[in-house]
Amino acid sequence: MRRTMAVAPAADDAPAAVPVSRPQREKLRTEFAFELPRGYVDDSGVTHYSGTMRLATARDELVPLRDDRVRENPAYLTVVLLARVVTRIGDVTDIHAGVIENLFASDLAFLQDLYRRINSEGHTRAGVSCPDCGRKFVVDVAGGRLGES
Repeated sequence: MRRTMAVAPAADDAPAAVPVSRPQREKLRTEFAFELPRGYVDDSGVTHYSGTMRLATARDELVPLRDDRVRENPAYLTVVLLARVVTRIGDVTDIHAGVIENLFASDLAFLQDLYRRINSEGHTRAGVSCPDCGRKFVVDVAGGRLGES
């Protein structure tokens, strides 16, 4: 590919600098709240539903690949990756692989989908349609529990 360069006008012929305006961008959202469908039951028997997940970095996706547990069982990648990006579940802030391992399967699947949505699509909204009338609308899958606004 060949590049061409424009010749700059002489200093006395140069037009005044005009500021270039950029379109206003929405503030980058890096943390997303969620509600687990079933809830995480801690060692004391307390069930935790609400939590937060942050956007993943390149490091978050690369470091687990060096983890021996992932090397032995590639399916374990999900556990290690979610343990890095989930920052809180209820009152639990020390999120590690053991916490993710003890989630119910439906909650693990929910977090996997949430991870994909926020890191690939940049949002937590999903298009759905009413099974009765067929009307299409958008819901926030990370939003409140069923029946709450």
